[in-house]
Amino acid sequence: MIFTIARKELRMLFCSPLAWVLLTVVQILLTWVFLGRLDAFLQVQPQLMQIANPPGFTEIIVSPVFGLAAILLLMIIPLLTMRQLAEERKNHTLTLLISAPISVAEIVIGKFLGLMFFLLGVIVLTVVLSASLLVGGTLDFGLLISGAAGLFLMVCCFVALGLYVSSLTAQPVIAAVGVLGVLMGFWVIDLVASDYEEWMQVVSIFRHFEQFNNGLVDTFSIAYFILFTTLFLLLTIRHLDGERLHG
Repeated sequence: MIFTIARKELRMLFCSPLAWVLLTVVQILLTWVFLGRLDAFLQVQPQLMQIANPPGFTEIIVSPVFGLAAILLLMIIPLLTMRQLAEERKNHTLTLLISAPISVAEIVIGKFLGLMFFLLGVIVLTVVLSASLLVGGTLDFGLLISGAAGLFLMVCCFVALGLYVSSLTAQPVIAAVGVLGVLMGFWVIDLVASDYEEWMQVVSIFRHFEQFNNGLVDTFSIAYFILFTTLFLLLTIRHLDGERLHG
């Protein structure tokens, strides 16, 4: 049943003009930045060749592209998650869904997976764009895989948070603004955090992503992403379960 719900959500996303517009805008912006970084790299390449162990394609081009992808996904995921539960509540279909003979956990996880499969396409296209550099050079595959893994785990956190906020209201716009506000808050925390403010670094989603994007994969960051995602999925399930029990 989970995958049935996921397929339904994925089909609805691909039938939605909004999803296609967002996907197109993201790819255009990523390609534009990618080509700009590539042009800048080619201009400074003669100077880099004079340095011992100079940075390559991956450090100068791929990592910044993944960083931009993280910011763009921060902006578009609230627009996608607001449709998952808030819009269903507004259209009075959520009551029918949670009263169906399936568990709330299956509903939430199905919606989560459906949206993740869609957003996985953005990550895959970003990796393919980066892999095109193999035509004229070499890539640090370890750094590339680390950046892609960090982006995937961060998107899991964004979607889980978005589903929870979407479950709290019947107004999709309020859900989108709420999720965007929380995610912007995490971004601000990352911008103002310093080496002397360890608690900010611990709670900042983007600081943990930066670790991955720099090729530093540590178990603490992995645990943070998993716990963050699990927490908000459980909160969403608990909230909808309460609605089912109280009618």
